[in-house]
Amino acid sequence: MAQTAHEIIQPWWRGAAIYQIYPRSFADSNGDGIGDLPGITQNLEHISSLGVDAIWISPFFTSPMKDFGYDVADYCDVDPIFGTLDDFDNLVARAHSLKLKVTIDQVFSHTSDIHSWFTQSRSSRDNDKADWYVWADAKADGSPPNNWQSVFGGPAWTWDARRGQYYLHNFLSSQPQLNVHNIEVQDALLNVSKFWLDRGVDGFRIDALNFAMHDPQLRDNPPAPPSNKKRTRSFDFQLRQFNQSHPDIPIFIERIRALLDQYDGIFTVAEVGGDDAEREMKLFTHGDQRLNSAYGFNFLYAEKLTPALVREAVEQWPEETHIGWPSWAFENHDAPRAVSRWAAPQYRHEFAAMKIMLLACLRGNIIIYQGEELGLTQVDIPFDMLQDPEAIANWPLTLSRDGVRTPMPWDDKREFLGFGTVQPWLPFGDDHGAMAVNIQNNDENSILSLTRKAIRLRKEYAALRHGGIKILIANDDLLVFERHAEGQCISCIFNLGMETRHYMPVKPEKWQIIYNEGGNISQAGSWQIGAYGAMIMSNI
Repeated sequence: MAQTAHEIIQPWWRGAAIYQIYPRSFADSNGDGIGDLPGITQNLEHISSLGVDAIWISPFFTSPMKDFGYDVADYCDVDPIFGTLDDFDNLVARAHSLKLKVTIDQVFSHTSDIHSWFTQSRSSRDNDKADWYVWADAKADGSPPNNWQSVFGGPAWTWDARRGQYYLHNFLSSQPQLNVHNIEVQDALLNVSKFWLDRGVDGFRIDALNFAMHDPQLRDNPPAPPSNKKRTRSFDFQLRQFNQSHPDIPIFIERIRALLDQYDGIFTVAEVGGDDAEREMKLFTHGDQRLNSAYGFNFLYAEKLTPALVREAVEQWPEETHIGWPSWAFENHDAPRAVSRWAAPQYRHEFAAMKIMLLACLRGNIIIYQGEELGLTQVDIPFDMLQDPEAIANWPLTLSRDGVRTPMPWDDKREFLGFGTVQPWLPFGDDHGAMAVNIQNNDENSILSLTRKAIRLRKEYAALRHGGIKILIANDDLLVFERHAEGQCISCIFNLGMETRHYMPVKPEKWQIIYNEGGNISQAGSWQIGAYGAMIMSNI
């Protein structure tokens, strides 16, 4: 279809499909059992074949890997297990030659405890970086300064004998909290972003942004009200009012945006979790001086995919000038595989096909996590093979993140499924060989082929890529909504359950079927949708 003027003036990221790469698990080029940057470069054609607009690479920076790269020891270098800066430059060049934008993580809330900044900060109370992290004196009885708890369990404070003070860590004790209230820290972080922008990156995903600033008064968090939700960590017993979500964060965000606006076409998306995520996502993306987009956890930990869940999520982002642009993900490196959470085993293929089409039809950017295009299932990692520090600390109450970080299966006929030449750092799922890329590549009914089709439709129709959305029905298992832009109207009908559903369209115009899995139209004009079926209709 020819582009309209409306499509031409849209920034590349508005409505983009982004492919997330977890580098440890994508492809191992040097035979050490761990994926790396050259492995990504060698397989970029697979990503390009999906039709996505960009890649997002999870952290590959120098790190002791206690939290697998989210504990950064050097923001401006590549960890040797992943390669070199030259390898990164080659990756960017190859991606750009395939017309893929490159986005990377920025971890602004904390570093590793072996980062040179922290090494200097902890050395004394009066050095040049003494105030670059969050330090506080003990209470009179020697206990921590307040009651704040870490995400991974236990107090958010660790005693340091060098300074005779506690330091704050919202995650692992080896991830000390940066004092982002300090303008010098902000300047240093902005210089990190500039370093990567000058190397050609096209955008950033900012990790845990609402943890970037704390309450300087160090007030105690109040207890959380009673809830039926199971509490597995000490973190769950508090309302996190003071250890995160400080009202000055948007001021820092505006400094980030001012830097990014010095470059062409840079995209930023914030990860925002917590009980106040909806408000904060809108705050962080408000107007033209803040971030382009944000995504929360609407779907990532949901036990079931329902029409009501979809309606609630999309209606949080109405088409109003002051409201930002959302991004959506059903899976990522922290959340269990959706097909294992949301579908019975006998329906996983049908469900995976419906799910990827639903994702492609949502208003906003969409993020596809590696292996999602294959319909990969969650892997049950035994305790003696766990790598995830949170899962080890909270075993067996916390579902391991390792189960979604298992290696990509590339070729069922090669040893280690083509991931590399030695046993990888995590095991494959027992069923992953049958889902390998080589098996699905030329099967028009495979999840891989259906993913390509879904993204192709999204790019072909302006209404799907960046048009408005109107929910018509969201009850029981039936979800019906319309996407519209410049005279296009796309009707999207999904059955999120195992029983056949019927829908009679109100509008009399003639519809053209542009996608159909499990649906048909009766002589009376009723649209019938089978178990986990989807029909996409166009009015032109």
